[in-house]
Amino acid sequence: MKKIFTEFSVIACFLLLLFSDVAYAQNVTVKGTVKDEQNLPIPGVSIVVKGTSNGVQTDATGSYTISAPGNGMLVFSSIGFANQEIPVNNKTILNVKLTSSASDLQQVVVVGYGTQRKIDVTGAVASVKGEDISKQASVNAVSALQGKVAGVSITNSGAPGSSPQISIRGTGTIFGNLGVLYVVDGVWYDDISFLNPADIADMSILKDASSQSIYGIRAANGVILVTTNKGKSGNPIISYNGSVGYKKVTNQIEMANATEYATIINELSAANSSPLLFANPSSFGEGTNWYNQAFQNALQTNHQISINGGTEKTNYNFSLGYTDEDGIVKTQNWKRYTSKFSNDFQVSKAIKLGYSLSGTAINSNDINGGIFRQLYAAGPVVPVYYADGTYGDANDFSLGGGNNFNPQVTLDFFNQKSKNYRINGNVFAEVNFAKNFTFRTSAGGEFGQNEVRGYTPVYQATQGQRNDISKLTVNRAENRNWILENTLTYKNTFGDHNLTVLAGTTAQRRKSYYINSSALNVPYSSEGDLYLALGTASNREVVDGGSLSTYLSYFGRANYSFKNRYLLNATLRADAASQFFGGGDLWGYFPAVGAGWIISNESFMKDQKVFSNLKLKGSWGKVGNAGVPVNPTTLTVTQSPGYVAIFNGVAYTGASVASLVPSFLNWERTTGTDIGLEASMLNNRLSIEAGYYNKKTEQAIFEIPILSSIGTSSSNMIGNQADFRNRGFEFLGTWKDQTKNGLTYSISGNIGINNNKVISVITGLNPIYGGGQGIANGALATRTVQGGAIGEFFGYRVNGIFQNTQEITSSAQPNAKPGDFRYVDQNGDGVIDGKDRVVLGNPNPKYSYGINTSFAYKGWDLTLDIQGVADVDVYNANIAYRFGNENFSKDFYNNRWHGQGTSNTYPSANVGSTVNAAPNSFYVEDGSYIRLRTVQLGYVLPTSLTSKWTMKKVRVFLDAQNAINIFGYKGFTPEIGYDAGAGPISRGIDANVYPLSAIYRFGLQVQF
Repeated sequence: MKKIFTEFSVIACFLLLLFSDVAYAQNVTVKGTVKDEQNLPIPGVSIVVKGTSNGVQTDATGSYTISAPGNGMLVFSSIGFANQEIPVNNKTILNVKLTSSASDLQQVVVVGYGTQRKIDVTGAVASVKGEDISKQASVNAVSALQGKVAGVSITNSGAPGSSPQISIRGTGTIFGNLGVLYVVDGVWYDDISFLNPADIADMSILKDASSQSIYGIRAANGVILVTTNKGKSGNPIISYNGSVGYKKVTNQIEMANATEYATIINELSAANSSPLLFANPSSFGEGTNWYNQAFQNALQTNHQISINGGTEKTNYNFSLGYTDEDGIVKTQNWKRYTSKFSNDFQVSKAIKLGYSLSGTAINSNDINGGIFRQLYAAGPVVPVYYADGTYGDANDFSLGGGNNFNPQVTLDFFNQKSKNYRINGNVFAEVNFAKNFTFRTSAGGEFGQNEVRGYTPVYQATQGQRNDISKLTVNRAENRNWILENTLTYKNTFGDHNLTVLAGTTAQRRKSYYINSSALNVPYSSEGDLYLALGTASNREVVDGGSLSTYLSYFGRANYSFKNRYLLNATLRADAASQFFGGGDLWGYFPAVGAGWIISNESFMKDQKVFSNLKLKGSWGKVGNAGVPVNPTTLTVTQSPGYVAIFNGVAYTGASVASLVPSFLNWERTTGTDIGLEASMLNNRLSIEAGYYNKKTEQAIFEIPILSSIGTSSSNMIGNQADFRNRGFEFLGTWKDQTKNGLTYSISGNIGINNNKVISVITGLNPIYGGGQGIANGALATRTVQGGAIGEFFGYRVNGIFQNTQEITSSAQPNAKPGDFRYVDQNGDGVIDGKDRVVLGNPNPKYSYGINTSFAYKGWDLTLDIQGVADVDVYNANIAYRFGNENFSKDFYNNRWHGQGTSNTYPSANVGSTVNAAPNSFYVEDGSYIRLRTVQLGYVLPTSLTSKWTMKKVRVFLDAQNAINIFGYKGFTPEIGYDAGAGPISRGIDANVYPLSAIYRFGLQVQF
């Protein structure tokens, strides 16, 4: 780290010397007042010397005093008013009158391959500013969007450095690439965890098919456009942004203590007619709290330093970042180093050049993926260590195979480190010619390498946790992607007509390669001496593979407006993808059209005083998804040692067809219709956006089961199987105002309502089952079928607990025991079987919402964000995820059935690997929650003080993330996504997920 910042110091000095020839004018003290159109003083107006961070605010009387260069420019800005730039011209008195702004609808937003005024946008585009993103404690910028945008659902994981799962207006696909497309400064990515949130200037979320269609084949799950910080003309500004804090587990599950555990395990033994394991349960006392043993308050530090500046001909932005984040599990750590440099050059009036280059290095100490399962299941009667320092052994307590482990052993002997390196960049050139034309060409790409090194030593900790042969594994993956784009834009205004036409081409190449290797009997002396060559030669294994995809695209768009009232745009993109060569339609065509009516600009609205802006808009479009495996219709064979035959001393390798493939596979296509209303009123203090959407995914690719008798090792085959729909409403309301005493505030609320439904399946009513994680008896907990939601929970409806044998005798479950679930005989045939299963819940949230507020008074500022979801269910698989004598939660222990009349809701301890473990309504819980997402209190030190320290601005802050969480779910968190390997049909199943954390920080921001 010292070396990094030493190198940075050299670079910083070089840049300062480079720009030292910038002339500094003599400063003058400027005073004045700022008033509105009614000649009333405006408190809280921001006055900044352009190109610097030197600024002040007007007081309660609208007065201000600022020191500025005599030849400088002052920028006056305030919420609800249009910005003004006024030259100083060596004046000492400047009185200013601000006029009402045209509201947020006049802001410029980033759209595909360009920008537009928000009022001219006919699609559904939301924008989040970089300053709102950087306020969050999240190390991933996508996580910071949670609760900010209506219709955007974010599911976070508590793992350090993890990328959240995101869906825009519901689930857009089931198979293949499930993520959204990220376009960072024109380059396409699947993930932006390499980005430092402090380097982001703006994020635009394209939510409807009309705005997404310009990205064609990759837009089915939504598009997020990321614009990073660029240089600005003016003197060099050096900024530091840092924080330090800690993370703490929220809503930690309370488990049964040792006495309670011994008691309930004895009940389990009795239920199975086995001898009791513990003669005197009370003798164990509290025992071991395994969560407390493994968890920690985890340190999180973040530092970023940047230099920003430029002249009329060039600008630059340079930054270095460092993030160090411990996991809540001891031994886990994640570090990220980032660097970014961008330069733009105005070569001439007609020619502009620029480039952006960034590098990221991520190092982590990993934990065993099953550690949370072990912490939940481990017996509290087992000590961490015995008195002689050896590990506590579950086998000494005859606990059996279900929890024959000591989690501390797992933590101590798991040795895995991951390294991820990535270089990203792009270069562009723009040429303006013939007055109305702009040609832009750009080239960008990424090179990424990920390496995971694991080592298992020889050890003997307990009877069940031992290893006799050391093993070293080294897995390495590389990605090399590039994209070339050329666009030609014609823009002209003639009379009442405004026309912008865009035409372009894109060529892409995406290549990946992996190599997985291992060796046995590798000695360990230090981390630097772990080499595969040191292992036994006969036991070394190497497996490699990869993929190569190419794309070619042509696209065009026309935007037209008449009298600034009537808006029309049309888009068409044609894409070809190598995945579909020879086995499907090589080319896909994705049209879109949108229209808007700015009602407030009509003559009949001229004298009304209610609306500042009022717009009605509608759009239709089609997008695609090419995120399927390479060569999905090519039948491949597998080879393994079992297929080797030896004839006359010569080995011949055989092959087998392991899986079936479809003869034809087509693009997934999503068609969307959107209708919206935008309005601002009450002098632009209140703004409202409301919309309705109907999004239909056609020819969705599913895995469907095939008969095992065919002889393949895979029991599934992919194909275009179904159509499904997401339909819903979105609403955003924002109130911004200033009080006479100088308080500036903003209160914003958003809500998204989404309904997911499978509307047709090629196999008719035959269901697709999934969601088997954590289900001890091998059953599947979700079903996707025509007429229902994707991955809805499916199983038996519980109607109480059997209290005695008499109830069992007269029931449809003659083999049940007292304490077992009583299931509803749905079809009344007197038998409980698969025909009695019904829909139990929906893991797709219907409502998602956020409330975002900000307040500023003099030097103080306060941010308060609330976020939540409602009408969603989760499946608590932890309760029945057992194969023997695993531990139980305190809630289960307190409410369990342990004799006639003790409970009619909770079963007995005999819930694992029996009919009680079958998916049923007891395990389905309400997943709704509301949380205090962010609270931050900041204070900007007076300039009279910071100027003495040669600092332009100093801000300190305290904040907390996820500090308050309110929900009824009995696990760590109801915020549960889907298993990466199974996709959305496994959404919402809690099989010991990584817990979420609350984060508490102190931060410092300084500008020089």
